[in-house]
Parts: sequence; structure tokens; C-alpha cells
Amino acid sequence: MLSESTSKFKNLIWPHEDDPKERLLLDPIPQEEMNQIMLKPMLKAGPGYWLLVALLAAIVLVCLFGYWFYMVRWGMGIAGIRRPVGWGVFIATFVFWIGISHSGTFVSAILRVFNAEYRRPITRAAELMTTFSLACGGLFPIIHLGRAWVVYYMIPMPNQRGLWDNFQSPLAWDLLAITTYLLSSTIYVYLPMIPDLAMARDHTTGWRHVLYKLASLGWRGLEYEWHYLHKAINILAFAIIPIMFSVHTIVSWDFAMAQQIGWRSSIFGPYFVVGAIFSGVSAVIAVLLVVRKTMNLQYFLRTEHFEALAKLVLIFSFSWAYFFFNDYLVEWYGGEWVGHQLLTLQARGPLAPFWYAMLFFNIVVPWLTLWNKKVRRSPMALFLITLGINVGMYLERFIIIPGFLQRNRLPFDWGTYSPRLPEISIALGTLALFSLLYLLASRVIPLIPVWEVLEGQLSHSRRRIGKTVVTSIAELE
Repeated sequence: MLSESTSKFKNLIWPHEDDPKERLLLDPIPQEEMNQIMLKPMLKAGPGYWLLVALLAAIVLVCLFGYWFYMVRWGMGIAGIRRPVGWGVFIATFVFWIGISHSGTFVSAILRVFNAEYRRPITRAAELMTTFSLACGGLFPIIHLGRAWVVYYMIPMPNQRGLWDNFQSPLAWDLLAITTYLLSSTIYVYLPMIPDLAMARDHTTGWRHVLYKLASLGWRGLEYEWHYLHKAINILAFAIIPIMFSVHTIVSWDFAMAQQIGWRSSIFGPYFVVGAIFSGVSAVIAVLLVVRKTMNLQYFLRTEHFEALAKLVLIFSFSWAYFFFNDYLVEWYGGEWVGHQLLTLQARGPLAPFWYAMLFFNIVVPWLTLWNKKVRRSPMALFLITLGINVGMYLERFIIIPGFLQRNRLPFDWGTYSPRLPEISIALGTLALFSLLYLLASRVIPLIPVWEVLEGQLSHSRRRIGKTVVTSIAELE
């Protein structure tokens, strides 16, 4: 039996769990059993699943495409966009989805670069969130154009009018940034998926076997294939991180390059990136909790993973609060009368309920709860906290965009903004589209990278040094 001092040292080694066996990488099971845990929910979909798919598809058709075509027919006048508020719910939702897209890059690429072992079972689900949220966010620059059929003017190539793209327009920046990020993230999510697609190919028949056979590119698991796969993943991991930062700093420059009061900030770049990671990691926790419950993946997704992600959320809550209040110092000490009016509008004007709700969800709730180990280990508490954080982050984007546009240096040009039903419906339609894409992908794509989990279990072992049992990690080549 271990001595008291050794037991204390053991608790330092295992901060997540009292029992090391509760950690995924130290609780191996046969590979075939692991494969079946992942494949079973993919191959069997009950009536409840198809009912939810039909419901989400109906919402997408009516709320997203129905109201979008209605707005194209009658013009942007049916939206609540009026002078001086030229950007409303559409652009706020666009910034929100681009922020959510940072979830996959941060959870997968950055944690992979730093060799955070708890990332292994959660990378695939986060990477898919990146692709689907970019697909939803990329719709809004087209929707906001009004005349969506002239979107090709944004592409940097000559057109029938002999004009080139206007590189002074934020829409051109967004097009280049989103297109680059979408292509790179799609490649990044596909490459680590190849071994799992080959595993599904070997365990399925019919149309699934044909699909997985084509998608797995003839993968056989040979040594040179693993060598090139790891090389490609590492290269992409380092390459996609600066792309991630560039995307949301470009989105922040959409505002910071303007002369609008409240947008002239030199810290909008890091402020937007920190907020994007804050909301993205929170969304990963909420989605993983749903996946764990509905697909019975308790073996792969354990308390240690959610606790580690919850600590990241707490850290980024502190970081976001710093940048948030730092951004107000410029307007406050600048002494400009309009800047003070803008601060008053948020704290005591019509935006006050949104402003206080944002602070409550993004600062008060995480700071009062996520320091507690019991809260971090409670699935329901984590789910509600992370959902609240994303509500708060959406309110932040709403306050920055249509909220700040309501005041400028010309009091006769002040105005108010109230979202109309088409705007709200289209925004909710993209939420349904994201959920629908994820729901369909969960029955076609293995959401857990089984080969990464198996690799981690093979590299981790327990050995005794004197009276102490410690973990050793081997580098697998």
C-alpha cells in the first residue's frame, strides 16, 4: 500500500481523477470493441432521429431560404436596416458564426502543437464545427448584398463591366478570408479522417462500403502511409493557426478601419480573436455533451475532457473581460462627447438589458462557477453555462454592430434599430442549418478519431519508480 506522502504525490500527478483508470488513455479496451462503440450509433438511426432531421430541414427551408427569397423579391426594405444603421442582425450573425469556427482550429491544431493529450477524442467533433459554422457564416455576406446574383463582383477577376474587385471593400476581405479558411479547414478535417473512414469501410456493406471505399483513398495502414499522414497533419496544424488568426482579425478590421464611434480601436484584432475562441470552445463543450448523450460515447468523452475544456473557458473569460473593458478606456479618456454618449447608451439606454445580460453570461457566471470542480464535472451545469456564454457573445456582436451605429457625430442622424421578422428568421435558419449538417454528419462520419485514441493509449503506460507509480509517454514513430 502506498504511503501517505506517496498518495499526496499521486494526487499531484492525477489532478483530473482520483482513479487513473478513469482517464481514457489509461483505460484501453480491444480495438474491435472500440470500433463497434463508434460504429453502432452511426449505423442505427431511430425514428426520433429522422423526425428531428425532418423538423430541422423544414426550419431551414422556411426560415432561411423562404425568407431569403422573400427578401430578394421585395428588397432589403423589409429588413430593419435603416439609416444610420446599415449593418444589423445579418452582420452580427456573420461575426458570431466566424467566431464559432475558431473552435476546431484551437481545440485541434493548437492543442496538437502543444501535445495536449486530452485533445485526442474531441478533435474531430471540433473540426467539423469549424467547417459547418464557416458554411453558415459565409452565407451572410451574400444575404447582406440584397441582390445576391451579383456576388461574383466580389471575386477578384475581370467581369463583363471590365472592373476588378474593390479591395477597399470589407466584403472583398471577408470573401478571401472565409474562402481560404474554409478550404484549409476542410482539408485539415479530412486528412485525419482517412484511417477512420478505412475502418468504417472494413465494417460496412452496401452504399456505405462504396462511399467509405472512395473516401478512404485506398488506405491500408502501412508504415509509410502513417508516416506521410503524420507529416501532413503536422504541417497543416502549423499552417492553419495563422490562418485562423488572420480570419478574425480581418473581420475586426471591417469595423476598426471605419471612422465610426466605438469602432476605432487598435485592439479589435486580439479582442475579436479572444472572443471567438471563448465562444468557440464553449460551443465545443455544448455540442460534445449532446453527442456524448445521444450517441452513447461515454467511453471516449469523459469527465477529464470536459473539465479541461471548462478550464480553458474560464481562462478566456478572464482574457475577454480584460480586452472588453480595455476597449472602453479609449473612448472614456478620449473625452469626446459622442463617445461618452455611446457608453451611456449601453449602460442606461435601450441597449442596457443586452449589455447587462452580456456581462452576466460572459463574466459573472463563468467566474462564479467554473472555478468549482463539482461544477466543471456536472454535464448539465456545463451545458447551461456554455449555452449562456454563446448567448452573451451573440449579444456582444449585436451591441458592437447595430448598437454602435445608432450614434455618430451628427445628432440629427441618430436613430434606432429594431430587427424585423425576416432578419430573425434567417439568423435562426442558419442555426437550424448548422444543427442539420452536424446531425447528418454524425451518421456518416466517425465523430471520434478512434486511431488517435488508440495511438494515445499505446503511447501511455504506468510504471513504478521506487514507491511511486507514474505515467510514461512514449513517442510513436
